[in-house]
Amino acid sequence: MAGARRGKKSAAKKKQKQKQAGRRKQAGSKSKAARRKQPARPKKTAGRKSAKRRGRSRTPATARRSAANAPPSSAAEMATKQRDISVSEFFAKNRHLLGFDNPSKALLTTVKEGVDNALDACEEAGIVPDIRVEITEVSDARYRVAIEDNGPGIVRSQVPKIFGRLLYGSKFHRLRQSRGQQGIGISAAGMYGLLTTGKPVEIRTRIGKRKDAHRFELVIDTKTNRPQVKKDHVVQWEKDHGTRVEIELEGNYRGGQHSVDSYVRQISLANPHAQITYVPPVAEEHGAEHVFPRVTTELPARTAEIQPHPYGVELGVLMQMFRDTRSRHLSACLKSDFSRVSARVANQICERAGVSSKRRPSEVKRDEADAIYRAIQATKIMSPPTDCIAPIGESLIRAAMKAEVAADYYVSVTRRPTVYRGNPFLVEVGLAYGGNMKVEDSVTLYRYANRVPLQYQQGACAMTRAVSTTNWKSYLLQHPRGALPLGPLLIMAHIASVWVPFTSESKEAVAHYPEIIKEFRFALQECGRQMTTFVRRRQREADEIKKAAYIEKYIPQVAIGIQEILGLGERETAKLTSNLTDVLERSRKL
Repeated sequence: MAGARRGKKSAAKKKQKQKQAGRRKQAGSKSKAARRKQPARPKKTAGRKSAKRRGRSRTPATARRSAANAPPSSAAEMATKQRDISVSEFFAKNRHLLGFDNPSKALLTTVKEGVDNALDACEEAGIVPDIRVEITEVSDARYRVAIEDNGPGIVRSQVPKIFGRLLYGSKFHRLRQSRGQQGIGISAAGMYGLLTTGKPVEIRTRIGKRKDAHRFELVIDTKTNRPQVKKDHVVQWEKDHGTRVEIELEGNYRGGQHSVDSYVRQISLANPHAQITYVPPVAEEHGAEHVFPRVTTELPARTAEIQPHPYGVELGVLMQMFRDTRSRHLSACLKSDFSRVSARVANQICERAGVSSKRRPSEVKRDEADAIYRAIQATKIMSPPTDCIAPIGESLIRAAMKAEVAADYYVSVTRRPTVYRGNPFLVEVGLAYGGNMKVEDSVTLYRYANRVPLQYQQGACAMTRAVSTTNWKSYLLQHPRGALPLGPLLIMAHIASVWVPFTSESKEAVAHYPEIIKEFRFALQECGRQMTTFVRRRQREADEIKKAAYIEKYIPQVAIGIQEILGLGERETAKLTSNLTDVLERSRKL
């Protein structure tokens, strides 16, 4: 029985195999017929492997189809693709955020960041700045920028970190006026130079006459945001102290409003205590180099560092400050870690919040912190101190405008300090009217933030908004709606603050805070009133001179008429003419 069953199974298998062979034969005949209709394909060369055999040679379209048909990734596979993003790697791909949009702007940004650092270093060390800016054309669309100062120099161990790391500096955590804020500028310029030319940043620095001068060549590793020092050796340098930075980059040198020349001229206006020597790549009418001499040897007032004001602290920041404080009691924390909070004010805040003043700050819960935050907003606290900011000054603003343009009238105003988001700031405005400026052109607006000129994004700036929304028709100027006024006018606007609210990391425009716009508008109106008084007085004088000229023209004719009526002699007629002229002069106050 078992043998019979095995025979039946073998017979069934033979029949199944015969059917399958018939199907393959039929399919093969059909494919042969189809191949006869198609054009012949070229034969493969000897020794050449097919793409299928190699297994890795695919066309882009095939690769895309295979990727599209691939099964979706699992959570584990997605987790293997995630990694940290270095800040320098991010800005290397988004360099436009730092002001390196195009070659001409990149050249200007590099000079700006180097000069800002040099001025800050000199002022903090109490040294009258002497800065040299050199731009050399290496080849077509490639320039070498060198900024040299007489500052205190940089300690050797800090040089790689300052020039080879983004977001590294001494100004971000301090509430005091300074040009730099984020610790990005000069290191970003070096990174841009490395990306466009492959050349390292060269630094030469010396911290004292009896100290060695060191020369560095370094690059920034964008994957790790760490510096890589290529060279570090001692060199001879004639300077007793100072720093020289050289960056080779891809750039475009041009003139005009957004040029390096315009920037150097404007920064010399806002920093009259600094002497700036500018060496352009091409000799100009003033020679191979242009020296902007200092107007005064007096440095700006030294600014003090302040604590954050309670009104400018948000709830999350307040909770973090409670966790990080060294104070053991809540009242002591409020008193020591914040500005303008006395022991009495601290106790008022604690009572209003319903939290014990003896509570440990690190043990404060979120609900209690929220109550303290609301109590701070409801408590009257004195405005923050203003010794942390240093204005240019009305007299120096007028002197700067006189050096820039020949006008008929100059006026400047420095407003009293005020606060936005708990940060103290003040605004200054100067006007220069008349002279050789054209009546039909728009006014010229120079914008400054902490003594640094802002060259780009004028339309997005709070200063431009304040100028365009002021009613200049009241001050005898033509004013198209929503635009800058027309007339022979130069406006110099400056904001000084411990933290300027820029619209982007490139620091090109000030954000539209209502408090800032209002202060600028008040300053412009005050200057406009004084300018209007001058213009009207000059118009009155011109009208009086014109009328006097008419009267003086007809005095001899009046004298002749009186002579004929009264029969006067020549002597009496001459005396009458003289008396009439005297009366005219006294009446018109000529």
